[in-house]
Amino acid sequence: MSFFDKLKEGLKKTKDTVFGQVNDIFKHFVKVDEQMLEELEEILIASDVGYSITEEIIEKLTDVLKDKRITDPQQARQELISIIRETIGDNEPLSITTTPSVILVIGVNSVGKTTSIAKIANCLKNEGKSVVLAAADTFRAAAIDQLEIWSQRAGVPIVKHSEGSDPAAVVFDACNYAKSHKCDVLIIDTAGRLHNKKNLMDELSKINRVIERELPDCDRETLLVLDAVTGQNAINQAKEFIKTSNISGIVLTKLDGTAKGGIIISIKKELGIPVKFIGVGEKMEDLQKFDADEFTRALFDE
Repeated sequence: MSFFDKLKEGLKKTKDTVFGQVNDIFKHFVKVDEQMLEELEEILIASDVGYSITEEIIEKLTDVLKDKRITDPQQARQELISIIRETIGDNEPLSITTTPSVILVIGVNSVGKTTSIAKIANCLKNEGKSVVLAAADTFRAAAIDQLEIWSQRAGVPIVKHSEGSDPAAVVFDACNYAKSHKCDVLIIDTAGRLHNKKNLMDELSKINRVIERELPDCDRETLLVLDAVTGQNAINQAKEFIKTSNISGIVLTKLDGTAKGGIIISIKKELGIPVKFIGVGEKMEDLQKFDADEFTRALFDE
């Protein structure tokens, strides 16, 4: 099964409960009118697209329909698809051209951060890149063991210390390992962080200083892992992280477990940060680089 097929299957809940209704509206209405647009607006708001983004989408759709004098619902549907695709934004690949490059991964516990790290490593390895992981989440019980198990599944090395050790020291050793072994990418796991845990944010600052000192000219990505199941709460969570971290991309997990897949439409618009990876399952290959065209097609079952 291709990833596009898995994506379509993974978005089933979102399609069935939300965008299935959108498609139904275009089927049931004989012509475009105010009632149709109002029903569309209600469904999009309910899908966790977000109120302000939905208003913007409907306003754009209304203008296009008037300008092109479109009255056929199926033509209107195609215009809506184009507007949503535009709202999602362009694909923005990882910036990892240096050897080594660094990917720092942050996010609160339980969002799928550790497993996402291994899956990203697997994805990059399949592209021919050499990858090493750094187990810098030394605070959470079993976090190191969990990452080690996943590193073995991905077939990539891991740099680790004992539980409770200094995360910055782990990163120091990992940076030197990446340099000495000429690794293409170093991926760093960090402790689950909330904006009001100052000690953890200070620790993240220490980690960044070590990277700047040991790998001053490397390409760097800071990826925030968000759980799609939490819907608009994920947006609010991200806004808190933005206050303290220079986030370059979003990893959106668990799209297969929620009807709130519409959240991806508003992420770029509300946060100004691109989605770079999405997850639609538990298997190693079920997290892949985000493709906005494929996502939009899958969402509307094109």
